[in-house]
Amino acid sequence: MSTSQTAQQIIDGQLRELDGIVKRLLQDLNIAAGAERVAKWQAATAALLKPHVGEAEAAKFARMKPGPSFTNDLVEEFTDQAEEYRTALKALAKKVHPQTPPGG
Repeated sequence: MSTSQTAQQIIDGQLRELDGIVKRLLQDLNIAAGAERVAKWQAATAALLKPHVGEAEAAKFARMKPGPSFTNDLVEEFTDQAEEYRTALKALAKKVHPQTPPGG
């Protein structure tokens, strides 16, 4: 299996994990716990990606800090931030595996 295929599998798995974190937040509405889970997920994702996409890309993802969406709805802000992580991972997937289908 090539490095790009392995990176794609890791990215797909981490996107599913992020979706699970968001789903859990939407059920329990605990923003603080959700933020903590995302921080742990982000660190784990960067560590998993490092051998496959390089130290620079992994470090860039690890340093990523989505900005506030300036709403009065904390759940909406959380999901907006999760979407920024999702977008970053999808862009990284296209970078390491250019024939990734859109939305995939």
